[in-house]
Amino acid sequence: MEKLMHDAVLAAIKASNEIMQIYQDTGQDFGIEKKADNSPLTLADKAAHNCIIRHLSQTGIPILSEEGTIPPYEQRKSWHRLWLIDPLDGTKEFIKKNGEFTVNIALVEDNKPLLGVILVPATGIIYVGLVGFGAWKGEVAKPFLSGCPTNIVRLNGKDNESDQQLGEQFTIAVSRSHLTPETEYYIKLMQQKYGDVQLISSGSSLKMCLVAEGKANVYPRFGSTMEWDTAAGDAIARAAGRQVVDAQNDLPLNYNKPDLHNPWFIVK
Repeated sequence: MEKLMHDAVLAAIKASNEIMQIYQDTGQDFGIEKKADNSPLTLADKAAHNCIIRHLSQTGIPILSEEGTIPPYEQRKSWHRLWLIDPLDGTKEFIKKNGEFTVNIALVEDNKPLLGVILVPATGIIYVGLVGFGAWKGEVAKPFLSGCPTNIVRLNGKDNESDQQLGEQFTIAVSRSHLTPETEYYIKLMQQKYGDVQLISSGSSLKMCLVAEGKANVYPRFGSTMEWDTAAGDAIARAAGRQVVDAQNDLPLNYNKPDLHNPWFIVK
């Protein structure tokens, strides 16, 4: 497992370098296209996907990527382990050039996220989690992302209620691009329960990391997401002692399902 963690971290670093070469090219228009679901696709998405596939294919573990061909479930259901990746999570944030985009790599075992790596190419911040062992945050050297992460700290996210201190403001991580009416209703419920709550807006999978490191109490997501959007953050949150649960039945999310869409969920 230590070798697989190293492989995932190295793949994320290599993909981040590919992304930043395009991001920092002032003459680059990003080659923006529209996918079938009308979401954007850029040259950076493709470059990061190809880079990660090249690296992780050496592990012999099947790979499921947002930008790759999705095998039928009849083939996937026999996979005991798989890599589940989003080569560039937060493509809209990438296009806006606000820095809030990530590379997400997860190892799923028996339908549960086991290992997660999330790297923020624009800052070099990296999150790594291995369920049962712990979660960590570190930094990868810039301007060219290289070497092993440094300044590593262990994550220990606070619980949404049991760790709430008297007088401490309840904090909710919310999406910068996807604040739905259901989310607004959830915020009102928390305001009724805790009083004046604080909102932290962030792009991509960073919201799950905010809960994992204790900067937010909860992250509610009442909107459409896919398994590759959440698997890495799910692993990191679980490794930090948090929960990622179906908003309707409070059960942990499952992965490599026949339908790769997630239910609405809450990270807490």
